[in-house]
Amino acid sequence: MDLTGRVKLIMDTQTFDSGFQKREFVVTTEEQYPQDVKFECIQERTALLDSYKAGDHVKVAFNIRGNEYQGRYYVNLQAWKVDAVTTGSSANVPPVPEPPVQEFSSNEEADDLPF
Repeated sequence: MDLTGRVKLIMDTQTFDSGFQKREFVVTTEEQYPQDVKFECIQERTALLDSYKAGDHVKVAFNIRGNEYQGRYYVNLQAWKVDAVTTGSSANVPPVPEPPVQEFSSNEEADDLPF
C-alpha cells in the first residue's frame, strides 16, 4: 500500500537492548479531512528518513502489521520505501498543447467577425 502527504514529524531512532531499532514518523494526508498517520521504519530502514524534514511532500510505501500481546491487539504501519514527490507536473497527465498563433502580413487585417 502507499500514502501521499506531507511529513509532519520525524522522531529520533530508538535502539533497544536486543539491538532492535525503529524510527517513527508522521505524515499528514492532503484531502478534505486531513489525517495524521504514524509510520515506523525498522532496522536498516531507519536511514530512509535521513534526507527528509518536516514539510516535505512524500509518498510512503508500507505494509500493515498486526499482532497480539497479552490479550491486546496492535497494528503498525511499517514503511519500506519513502520517495519525495515533486510538485508541479504529474507523469500521468499529458501536457496540454498550446493553441496555434495566427500571424498576419502587413497588408492583411485580422478578421475578428465570428461568422
